[in-house]
Amino acid sequence: MRAESANLTGDKRDRSIKITKSAKTVARDNIIEVKHYKMVFADKTVIKDLSFEVKKGEVFGLLGSNGSGKTTTIRTLLGLYQATDGKLLINGKPFSPEDNISVGYLPEERGLYKKESVIDTMIYFARLKGIKNPREWSMNFLSRVGLEDSAKTRIDKLSQGMQQKVQLGITVMNEPELLILDEPTKGFDPVNRKILMEIIEELHKKGSTIILITHYMNEVEDLCDRILLLKDGKAAAYGKIDEVKKQFKLSSLEDIFVQVYGAKEEA
Repeated sequence: MRAESANLTGDKRDRSIKITKSAKTVARDNIIEVKHYKMVFADKTVIKDLSFEVKKGEVFGLLGSNGSGKTTTIRTLLGLYQATDGKLLINGKPFSPEDNISVGYLPEERGLYKKESVIDTMIYFARLKGIKNPREWSMNFLSRVGLEDSAKTRIDKLSQGMQQKVQLGITVMNEPELLILDEPTKGFDPVNRKILMEIIEELHKKGSTIILITHYMNEVEDLCDRILLLKDGKAAAYGKIDEVKKQFKLSSLEDIFVQVYGAKEEA
């Protein structure tokens, strides 16, 4: 390769350099790259040769019915599962908690210290994440989501929706570079759903990349730049929302979801 490069004219060298720089810029634009990912559990293939990218700073919708492979993909991306085949990369390499990137993950299954009070739990995690004035931050968040009067209440005495708000606060308190939200508004009434959407929008404006897993297509339409719709472990739709609508010749993501899955299938 060096010998060949030495014989290039100046113009050709310049073009070669520009192409190389452009390729590196594209690579940096992707915070997540999934390449030919396959996942098999025992005799069941959950994911079949899946490839997609998530760009830095975007809100990305990961969609599909229950059992389509959404959560499995996220857990594999975060190193909780080992892929059967393929590559799943964050900032160009397999994820490790020691990497210099902050990741916030709100799983669908909530996990909190049930016997501790709300405020003690939040302060504990705020200190772990290096938040200045952890009590002040925690009380400000609880006030915003209507839980200031429950600050001293034990977690196990709260409703599921209240616990969800607490865990959301813990997930976003350090304004992570990559934020993954799995059904964040499940069970929320319209008022609380609106509050959560505002929090997501604020983090997005500050530069967070957000992966949103949800069954509420109106949330996807309002927040997401691009989507991936999974069915049977494969991409049934992928790209910018407007482009996906043109591809399916339909005006809403809900209609596309129904067409992909069929009106009788459960979302």
